[in-house]
Amino acid sequence: MSFAGVKSFRYCVLEMCGRFTLKSPSRIRLERFNRANLPPLFPRYNIAPSQSVLGIVNHGGEFEGRLLKWGLVPSRSTDAKGFINARAETITEKLSFSESFQRRRCLIPADGFYEWQRTGEIAQPYFFQKRDESPFAFAGIWDEWKGEETIVSCAIITTRANELLAPIHDRMPVILRSDAQEVWLNGDTESAKELLTPFPASEMTSHAVGYEVNHTKIDDESLLTPVEPNLGVTRRLF
Repeated sequence: MSFAGVKSFRYCVLEMCGRFTLKSPSRIRLERFNRANLPPLFPRYNIAPSQSVLGIVNHGGEFEGRLLKWGLVPSRSTDAKGFINARAETITEKLSFSESFQRRRCLIPADGFYEWQRTGEIAQPYFFQKRDESPFAFAGIWDEWKGEETIVSCAIITTRANELLAPIHDRMPVILRSDAQEVWLNGDTESAKELLTPFPASEMTSHAVGYEVNHTKIDDESLLTPVEPNLGVTRRLF
């Protein structure tokens, strides 16, 4: 699925997570996950807004893998403005997200994500992952917008930061444990909303990385190399 022809697409950053990784797509495991309609998946180290991402949706009771555009365009929108994140605390109240939360929840597989510590115009990137480096899934929502062409898109839900992230940023993506993933896809809204909590800091690790991650065209393993934080040099975030 390609979105290159949608020239009018814009995205809005409500809450960071703004980049993530899926460096080991072959390790994704989910019971009844249908991969039949997916192209080959390759390691990715710098997944950015407006790009295609792997999503797992509930399609008629079957969990199906799809490529989704990262930047949710609500079906009610008058233009192709995408939201990359949705705030957990207000997801049932915001018209842009509430219907998708009720009817179109998805998993977005990942194995790490980036966040930036900002001091004025200075932004030092950090990489976060589980201590065992295993894959996980972000809680996501998706929708289908029809305009010049159809856009099937998604957003990652964010919540308050845990103790590991808090010194870097006040928000973090919702990470679902493996035993919560089917509840997210198939459960009622009350059960799903109870899952929108910070992942335990004790089960995560992080390190500073270089400013090369700011450039979306760079997508290789070198982005994960640990560096000493350098908040004395000004860099643009994107």
